Amino acid sequence: MKLSNFGIPQNEAVADSPSPACGRGVGERVLLSRAKNLRSYQTEAEQRLWFHLRAQRFMGLKFKRQKPVGPFIVDFICLELGLIVEADGGQHGDGRDQKRDDWLRLQGFTVLHFWNHDILQRTESVLERIRDEILTLSPTPLPQVGEGRKTALPPDLFGDAGEEG
Repeated sequence: MKLSNFGIPQNEAVADSPSPACGRGVGERVLLSRAKNLRSYQTEAEQRLWFHLRAQRFMGLKFKRQKPVGPFIVDFICLELGLIVEADGGQHGDGRDQKRDDWLRLQGFTVLHFWNHDILQRTESVLERIRDEILTLSPTPLPQVGEGRKTALPPDLFGDAGEEG
């Protein structure tokens, strides 16, 4: 099986990629450079969403932003669950987005789209929708902040006898 420049199997979907962001034959370095540029110039909606998703603040999950996935750059992705979250402005909503989503779904990803004005005006509702999708995708319940097992310290680590703390 032939692999693309991005380390994924080459197939018709990749060869006919509708990506407006990178086009055909663009190397991985160019895609990474474009992703870095997008991270530097986030929209207000992307900034708001990133505030909640970054640093494992949201349900203890690691999200990345402006991440190349195959021939595309996605706004936010949780690789652990295969969840992609897109913040859409006025340039979205045409047939290219549908082809892109179809390709991402063929790769096993779940894609959620939110309009920028919804992210800015109804942030809590957007986060609740993301939370619902995470719970659907999670094979087991996720630990809540502050939960976890307390374990005994090894003896003599701090000069005590391994007391729990």
